[in-house]
Amino acid sequence: MIYILKKILKLLIYSSLSILLIVTICNMVVFNSTKNQLYNDVKSIPKTKVGIVLGTSRLLRNGTKNLYFSYRINAAKLLFESKKVSYLILSGDNRVDEYNEPKDMHDALIALGVPDSCLILDYAGLRTFDSMVRSKEVFGQDSIIVISQEFHNARAVYISNKIGLTAFGFNAQKVTTQQAVKIKFREYFSRTKCILDLYILNTKPKHLGKKIKIG
Repeated sequence: MIYILKKILKLLIYSSLSILLIVTICNMVVFNSTKNQLYNDVKSIPKTKVGIVLGTSRLLRNGTKNLYFSYRINAAKLLFESKKVSYLILSGDNRVDEYNEPKDMHDALIALGVPDSCLILDYAGLRTFDSMVRSKEVFGQDSIIVISQEFHNARAVYISNKIGLTAFGFNAQKVTTQQAVKIKFREYFSRTKCILDLYILNTKPKHLGKKIKIG
């Protein structure tokens, strides 16, 4: 019995170390291959016709403002006002009537003075993977600026590189709260899943549909 328990323990340890190694390698690959495509300075980022704002909830579960949302909206406004983009795709989740990331982003940008005619709502951006593929296949873009926090932009740009979409990430302000620690930890596994989607699982977006012309 003790011998069997020792074998199981060894197996668990080796399995855990293997998973940790795979996750670490995947994160290094994503970060190192995209770091030169991520920008903090609006003046230095290349100009494209369209930017894409990746969705997140407007409010936290406790009803307070989600800083990830607020900072992405501010970054999108800055990018638009600096004439680095002419249009903004607002890509997010809208699986239920009570939760509508694209509309929340739309309303927030309208309140900041961004014209409605320059905003395109993408209700099928259920995941970052879907948002990036749809920006190419549905919205017909061959180059784009991604607007989110730096850790998220790295994954979005990595996906873009692999699907033949030229992308640059404009980094929204960092969030420094306890929530941020949890989200960044989760990102390590999201990057691993991203590589599995691209190279092993041959994942497709949940929804594509007819092409939509911008401008």
